[in-house]
Amino acid sequence: MGLWRERMAHVPLELREISVATQRNALAEVDAALVRLPVENADELHVIPLYDELPVVVMSTQSALTAADDEVTLADLSGEVVIVPADDVLTVRIPDAAIPAFAPPADTAEAIATVAAGIGVVIVPMSLARAHQRRDVEYRVLRDGPTSTVALAWPRDATTDDVETFIGIVRGRTARSSR
Repeated sequence: MGLWRERMAHVPLELREISVATQRNALAEVDAALVRLPVENADELHVIPLYDELPVVVMSTQSALTAADDEVTLADLSGEVVIVPADDVLTVRIPDAAIPAFAPPADTAEAIATVAAGIGVVIVPMSLARAHQRRDVEYRVLRDGPTSTVALAWPRDATTDDVETFIGIVRGRTARSSR
């Protein structure tokens, strides 16, 4: 936001959170958005992949999985109750996991609260684990899990000079560099 204010002080920048489930519809209401790929109807959008995010396993601080220093594997999750929230973005399936005896949580925050109570684990991109960090949970990188690609997207028919400036800032261009 600092670079935007520095270069475009006359144009307000409003940041708002959008869910993966609503990201495609939100693109009709905003100039540009950070999205998780894939995005529906991507042919109607400009999409610039930015980075791949590591998957992590979120667990209670009391979980035996906390014994792992930095990473766990899919095999380590055998027998664990793997909670899949309704807003799941990774779609990781563990064949030998225990099936929860309750309905899927509505969102990642609810899933992590369930994990904090000592019930199961949840697999999410690292930024979501950090966003919902609590004292009673820890996370470990899932070494052989799928990454989640984060991209900048905007409607093809809505490219403006301000959007071009924003793209330049996101891509690390200086104020004097050309497009």
